[in-house]
Amino acid sequence: MTDTAASSGDHELLRAFVDMADTLADDYDTADMLHRLANYSVTLLGASAAGLLLADQRGGLETIAPDESAPIRELLRTEPGPCRDAYRSGEPVRVEDIAAETAKWPRFAEQATAAGFRSVQALPLRLRKQVIGTLNLFGHGPDPVSGPALNVARALADVATIGILQERAIRRGELLAEQLQHALNSRVVIEQAKGVLAHAGGLEMDTAFDRLRAYSRARNERLSASAGAVVRGELRPERILGDAR
Repeated sequence: MTDTAASSGDHELLRAFVDMADTLADDYDTADMLHRLANYSVTLLGASAAGLLLADQRGGLETIAPDESAPIRELLRTEPGPCRDAYRSGEPVRVEDIAAETAKWPRFAEQATAAGFRSVQALPLRLRKQVIGTLNLFGHGPDPVSGPALNVARALADVATIGILQERAIRRGELLAEQLQHALNSRVVIEQAKGVLAHAGGLEMDTAFDRLRAYSRARNERLSASAGAVVRGELRPERILGDAR
């Protein structure tokens, strides 16, 4: 390999790692990033084909592969198979001769052989004890990816895993912030409604709150919804205080 070719290859690898790590961008898209990871596995690392399994929030496994790779999608879905075994165990699964594994993975071996694949390497997307999916590399020969290229594949899978978990943590943080803000807003509205009721009925604030809560429970309404109706003038205090009498 010439110095120019080596330099070009290094540049492409660096660009691939930047793509995998770009989780803080506003337009970050997990599915797009994983499609790129599958494509890099073929164009840069030499696998004949690649696809991914990614665990969703319900515990299911989604298949991700280039749009034209219907056989890969089917292999990823096949149970039992090395791709799903790697996800369950959290350990890499390497198969040099898929046809020899008919007893272990009968349907998978049949489908993979029919699609022209001889070998597969399933690499877990794993951070410590958390496994969120697998990167699955397929080959027409005895090894889809080997040597330094396999180390690069593992490193790209690790970076992708960290990126996905980072993005999920950001989304969870945003959701938690929204929930906390909603709770704070609801608390303010309830306090305002208590003040309206206390003034209208000449009541202590605690007593006004008890009346509001009793009214909401009797109608199976959220406390914040009843309080909001009072504050907006849509629910007259007399209705709540009258019910209590």
